[in-house]
Amino acid sequence: MKIPIVDKNDDVIEYRERNDQDANAIYRVSSLWIRNSKGEILLARRAFSKSHDPGKWGPAVAGTVEEGETYESNIIKEAEEELGLTNIQLVSGARLRKRTNYNYFVQQFSIVLDKKNI
Repeated sequence: MKIPIVDKNDDVIEYRERNDQDANAIYRVSSLWIRNSKGEILLARRAFSKSHDPGKWGPAVAGTVEEGETYESNIIKEAEEELGLTNIQLVSGARLRKRTNYNYFVQQFSIVLDKKNI
């Protein structure tokens, strides 16, 4: 799978295999925060087998943007794959640059979802 590598302005400069990155390569991630009408937030815990932040709690859904995808199309795909959600009405939030052991932009999305709506 190839992923877009972007510059500091989040403009695509090339595509690379996901495992063929150096520490300076900036890539794209989408995340989806889900809350209900009471304000309760659904969190997901990353698998301990993941190389990036194993066991860490975070957004309900997240994924690395692949070649041919936008942030939005990626998170729609991931929400269906991971939680079976379809026809969701996304609210676009902040796009942040993260620089830890990894270097990426993350586009935040959110939805309000109550059990009766599933």
